[in-house]
Amino acid sequence: MRARVVRLSPMNRLADEASLYLRQHAENPVDWYPWGDEAFARARDLKRPVLLSIGYSACHWCHVMAHESFEDETTAALMNELFVCVKVDREERPDVDALYMQATLALSGSGGWPMTVFLTPDARPFFAGTYFPPTARQGMPSFSDLCRSIAEAYESRPEDVESQAAEVTSRLTHAAAPTGSGRAFTPSLVDDALVGLARTFDPRMGGFGGAPKFPPSLALEFLVRRAQRRPDDVNAREMAELTLRRMADGGICDQIGGGFHRYSVDAVWLVPHFEKMLYDNALLARAYTLAFELTGDAQMQRVAESTLDYLLREMRVEGGAFAAAQDADSEGGEGAFFVWTPEQLDQLLTPDEVRAATLHYGVTEQGNFEGATIPYLALPLDAVAKQIGGDPVALIESARAKLYAARSARPAPARDDKVITAWNGLAIAAFADAGRILGRDDYLAAARSAARFLLTQMITDGRLRRTGRHLGQLDDHADLCHGLLQLYDATFEPEWLAASRNIAAKMIELFADPEGSGFLYAGNDSEVLLAPTRDLEDHPTPAGNSQAAWVLLRLASLTGDTDFEARAIAALDLVGGDLVRFPHAFGTALVAIDHVAHDRREVAVVGPRDDPRTIALLDTARCDGGPGTALAWGDPADPTFADQVPLLADRALVAGEPSAYVCRQFSCQAPVTTPEALRAFLT
Repeated sequence: MRARVVRLSPMNRLADEASLYLRQHAENPVDWYPWGDEAFARARDLKRPVLLSIGYSACHWCHVMAHESFEDETTAALMNELFVCVKVDREERPDVDALYMQATLALSGSGGWPMTVFLTPDARPFFAGTYFPPTARQGMPSFSDLCRSIAEAYESRPEDVESQAAEVTSRLTHAAAPTGSGRAFTPSLVDDALVGLARTFDPRMGGFGGAPKFPPSLALEFLVRRAQRRPDDVNAREMAELTLRRMADGGICDQIGGGFHRYSVDAVWLVPHFEKMLYDNALLARAYTLAFELTGDAQMQRVAESTLDYLLREMRVEGGAFAAAQDADSEGGEGAFFVWTPEQLDQLLTPDEVRAATLHYGVTEQGNFEGATIPYLALPLDAVAKQIGGDPVALIESARAKLYAARSARPAPARDDKVITAWNGLAIAAFADAGRILGRDDYLAAARSAARFLLTQMITDGRLRRTGRHLGQLDDHADLCHGLLQLYDATFEPEWLAASRNIAAKMIELFADPEGSGFLYAGNDSEVLLAPTRDLEDHPTPAGNSQAAWVLLRLASLTGDTDFEARAIAALDLVGGDLVRFPHAFGTALVAIDHVAHDRREVAVVGPRDDPRTIALLDTARCDGGPGTALAWGDPADPTFADQVPLLADRALVAGEPSAYVCRQFSCQAPVTTPEALRAFLT
């Protein structure tokens, strides 16, 4: 079959889309359709299969395939002749992405982006893969040859295509109806999962498994919380600390500008894929903040602050929310924005700064990435001091500032400015926790601004949006609830708790599975896809089902709503059978199950906020209450405080003094008025 080269108009149907990723393909000669009824109606009319391509704006290999194939006139003409072509931004439509990622895994055994899926006109997948090159290599067919083979099979062997599509669809439908594990949520279950994490732990470089290595943000939170709950568990603490230190020292951490890249292509955290995602930086900033709370280690604080400062400086958009991502590529190719040569250092720095920066950041003539150097912490400051004499801190800080200023003048990677509710919820949590733990009022202000943006700009007619045009999914609701709860915990401002309760109620209404337990990923008012999907495993972001359970457990403690707790436990039951075998995929669930498995307490403190006695009670509750303790504060001078926070109902000062009430699932001890008496109840 020979393609007819047809040159299209300069802009295709993607030109008016809100998504940066879709607009990046608006000038392709491919006759792209956005996901929607129009594309599938066209496929039915033409009796053609659909070529579905899914990616995102910061994806390096998405750009590579676009340049090699989608921008090529001959390849595009072939695609236009044989298929109806649909382009999807996975960040806008995670429900579509999740469904067809399951299909890709089933059909090819692996997944990733760009995702390439061939569908029947009724949206059933029958062949899938990821990146395909323009010419055959390394066992992969050329993309053009693949397109011809798929079209030929669809035309001449329809029974084979139908059989494959029916089988995959059946598997997708079956996967949407998991059964509960029936496992008891006991401390031993958590212990077994910890053993599973230890089996795959890298004792030299931290993290789990080998190359490529992804930041295990959610497993790290579990390990830190475990170490807080069980100070005798040296193993959990060591796994968390080593991983956090090794990542902070590596090239995956932007030593000059702050923040973290997506992942490391090697096992030593040195050479990253250079895109920066909001969710990674929010989750890692929070992990470093919690690790500082556990250890008091200055490096943990420094990395947490440099990551959050990066978000404030480079990722904040008008109104106070945060952009989704920065691209891996810029002028000069992937990573060009971030790397250095000795000659560049000589041009920018004083001789003393050059010596210090060269030693500290490992800059060499041969480099570590395509002839240049990705800065990493090659030599600690005390070792640098021994080689150059004196205190190198001022030299390194001066050098870093000059390098950052020079880098800022380079052509920068593109920023995807779309605001994604779920990822901003994670950012709110990170800024709220850091504001409280590190004593940074500016971080609390940033968390408030982002929360107000989402609650005013991302809700339309009572419905939370994921982005401006797309309905919110389960993770948008759960992650925003999470952020608002952490903001309440940091400020005790009841508006955040009230907003979290309202969103949680809507989450249950829209996403609770009417046929069973747990939560579905897409709402019951969303587009009906080929099969419902669930979000049960953590990927780079928290699993929606587990995050929903975790926020409902916390809301149950603060409100006394037993339905919240029952729904949470039923949702966690869906993953109880897998989390011991694959604990690295269930960090969020492990945090929630660890909470259920142990004695849970609520502490209500009443008294004027500026009274030192009130502050002492709050500090004691935080220090001695342990992870998962629900803490509420109110001033009895405010007649509405009990209505705003149910845990505070019927709490009064004792003999006119600030008081603390310690409860276990709303069965309360007598109130106390001193830190010593409160500590006795908590330890």
